[in-house]
Amino acid sequence: MTEIVTREAEAHLDWPGLLAALEAGHRLPRAGIKDLFLHRGDDTLLDRAAWIDGLGSLVKVALVHPGNAARGLPTVNGAVTLFDDATGVLSAIVDFHLVTKWKTAGDSLLSASRLARKDSRNILLVGAGTVARSMVEAYSSLFPEARFTVWSRSRETAVAMGLPVAEDLEAAVKGADIICTATMATAPVVRGEWLQPGQHLDLIGAFKPGMREVDDLALQRARLFVDSRATTIHHIGEIMDPLASGAITEADILADFYDDPALYARGSRDEITIAKNGGGAHLDLMTARFIADRWSRR
Repeated sequence: MTEIVTREAEAHLDWPGLLAALEAGHRLPRAGIKDLFLHRGDDTLLDRAAWIDGLGSLVKVALVHPGNAARGLPTVNGAVTLFDDATGVLSAIVDFHLVTKWKTAGDSLLSASRLARKDSRNILLVGAGTVARSMVEAYSSLFPEARFTVWSRSRETAVAMGLPVAEDLEAAVKGADIICTATMATAPVVRGEWLQPGQHLDLIGAFKPGMREVDDLALQRARLFVDSRATTIHHIGEIMDPLASGAITEADILADFYDDPALYARGSRDEITIAKNGGGAHLDLMTARFIADRWSRR
């Protein structure tokens, strides 16, 4: 059994390698996935398990405590255990924050690699937390000439990122090629009426019922994709709410990563695309196995 921690492992990782691992993982048999949610007020315990024949199995426990921000602590903590495919023996304990960073950013980076226009330059980060910081690194690997702007409800946290700060969210959205939302919002912050032809949106923040980052009009105006139907359609408010109201139908979700890559693709230069990042445990498994393999070959 190996224990893999961030400070030693990250030097051996790269974003193109992770994208290749995610692509390969989705060519294996479809993952078995189970999620368990427990709630206490605003706090959430999320226990995620995945098993992919030919890759292995994983259990990831995440504790989300939004109040930790005021304490100067990470709002998300947890543990990741990786098991051998053939024997079920515990093969690695991988640093939770390492897996979460690379899985979350890699998920949306894979979407952007397929859906964003190749000449995208202006990237707007809506939210200024840990995920937004990771996305700067991830997007830069795919769009090396990218210019980043950040908007946050807390101007102080936006300034702390050391990037140009957007004062007017509507104007910033209208001027962006890629819009990445990574917030804890429970109501939409990005409006469909602001969207412009050719834009791509990566929606990361909403991870449970009762959470939204964009409104119904945004979903209706865009071609809509998800990383996995199994972990988004009946689990995340961003998809559940407009399905329940009839604003969209399941047929409007054009593809997930298990579909033919030709279906998960931009169709024209001017269309608007939205990718919802559900971040299921199968992606944690693919990412953790990538990290463990790189660690073993270091």
